[in-house]
Amino acid sequence: MSGILWVCGTPIGNLQDVSLRLVETLKAVDLVACEDTRRALKLLNHLGIRKRLVSYHEHNAAHRLPLLLQKLHEGLQLALVTDAGMPVVSDPGWELVREAAASGIAVRVVPGPSAVVSALAVSGLPGQRFWFEGFLPRQPKRRRERLEALRDLPGTLVFFEAPHRLAASLQAMAEVLGARPAACARELTKVHEEVVRGSLVELARRFEQAEPPPLGECTIVVGPPPALLHCESTKNIQYT
Repeated sequence: MSGILWVCGTPIGNLQDVSLRLVETLKAVDLVACEDTRRALKLLNHLGIRKRLVSYHEHNAAHRLPLLLQKLHEGLQLALVTDAGMPVVSDPGWELVREAAASGIAVRVVPGPSAVVSALAVSGLPGQRFWFEGFLPRQPKRRRERLEALRDLPGTLVFFEAPHRLAASLQAMAEVLGARPAACARELTKVHEEVVRGSLVELARRFEQAEPPPLGECTIVVGPPPALLHCESTKNIQYT
């Protein structure tokens, strides 16, 4: 009998956000495939769970994927976790899910925290329709081209960004998207959680002058085009 692949969401910062179902699942599985064994071990130690860990990330996926599939076909239950949040969302794992499902292995999900929806929820911006872009290109020209492609999308935009590129990305957003309302969420659910709201122009200026530079991965939420945002009620927004 084939095993089960459990796609498990883990805390994005605060370990108290662990769900009861996640604890039960991690206790029950035979093996945990994780992006970073050190991060996964910290979580398991916090929960008092001892399990065999196998690293699975973008740099070893090619040769590790067949091994994990073999374990599943042998009948083992496998939990897939990443460093934080839901696997596959700007994180490794989608190839394993695809191949497991294609070969008839049961794939089940244990929902958990996500920086995407958490940042959107606290941004104060419309959430009826949003586009998750992930990380923008590092090269200025390609970054600008990508922002121009996103400019007219009829919804809120959500990005991930590294702290050392935050100011440059916000500046590029301000130049291409204009002074749209936005929010920058940093260190979500952690002790030093910070959500800064303002126009893209204001945020670009603030983080360009920030001393010391911000720490921790940031999630940027940008409001939809002005014609949509300025409707009397977001419930009346008409998307085409």
